[in-house]
Amino acid sequence: MESASMFWGLASFAILLFVIGFYYILATVNLLRILIGMEILTKGATLLLVSAGFLTGMMNVIQPIIITMIVCEVVIIAVAAGVVIASYQSNGTIDVTALRNLKG
Repeated sequence: MESASMFWGLASFAILLFVIGFYYILATVNLLRILIGMEILTKGATLLLVSAGFLTGMMNVIQPIIITMIVCEVVIIAVAAGVVIASYQSNGTIDVTALRNLKG
């Protein structure tokens, strides 16, 4: 019974992280804040996977999935950070609305 209450505590925190990250992505026009929102969103998903693995007792199955997810997340964030830097160098700002003026 204690593991179920721990799962719901972790799951509610993971859902909160997921909602905060989703809000950051939708509500801002700053590219760095969007990257931070993506990080928070994926951390919430990772925490939910960890708590589900703990509840089911299948941590040995969940761990490779989480490691793969973290590696993919790092690659995506690195590429997105490169896009943010290139956007700043070409436009002088990290505002999303400035990207609408690009041609090509």
